[in-house]
Amino acid sequence: MNDKNESIHEFDFNLICKYFSGLKRQGPGSKEITIKALSFIDNLSDKSRIADLGCGTGTQTLFLAQNTSGQITGLDLFPGFINILNCNTKLLGLQNRVKGITGSMDNLPFQYEELDLIWSEGAIANIGFEKGLNHWKDFLKKDGYIAVTYESWYTNERPAEIEKWWVDAVPEIATIGHNISIMQKAGYIPVAAFTVPENCWIDNYFIPQKARQEEFLKQHAGDKAVETFIALMKREEELYSKYKQYYGYVFYIGKKI
Repeated sequence: MNDKNESIHEFDFNLICKYFSGLKRQGPGSKEITIKALSFIDNLSDKSRIADLGCGTGTQTLFLAQNTSGQITGLDLFPGFINILNCNTKLLGLQNRVKGITGSMDNLPFQYEELDLIWSEGAIANIGFEKGLNHWKDFLKKDGYIAVTYESWYTNERPAEIEKWWVDAVPEIATIGHNISIMQKAGYIPVAAFTVPENCWIDNYFIPQKARQEEFLKQHAGDKAVETFIALMKREEELYSKYKQYYGYVFYIGKKI
């Protein structure tokens, strides 16, 4: 298999999680962007129920907790990520309001219309943008909000090299306008859509990986799967540097009708 065309989804799940457990963030983002997205959501109180789906180690979950007053459940498939989140909630004294649980985004452990806000940064592609918006809506109260970041095309056309990379990784990837129309069809009023800035990729996602990659290669010396995986992560950074004007994460915020 040509390593340039390999997708992250073809690697062992535990390998991916072990690598990202050593990083503060598992995807592009920032405290400022999380708070900016929160500024569009106006119905939260200390009685609010919030779920952060695909929360990873919970960096943004804790930002949510520090800027809201409700109860937050962080959910992720990987127990190692949830252990890190739960340790950090105790360190910050937030364990009475924030709880990390292991679970799947397509089999949520919540009641019908239980939630005031569903949050998901960099994770909805794992279930599919359209499927996620439709499935998760059942768990939101009327007038509840959804806020997700999702890989999106900034332009209607782009070079074949980057088109292939992202279609292999996220087959549903589409333009911002198309994604807003999907949100409308799913039964939400589109409230906001804004791009996640370049520093969220470079400073908070790619640069921290450099030391982690060296460390990970040393820990797994001679492991071809690890070497191929690290090469893929480096390739992602190269392509972003070359083609960032064509794509990125977009924060989509919608209100359930």
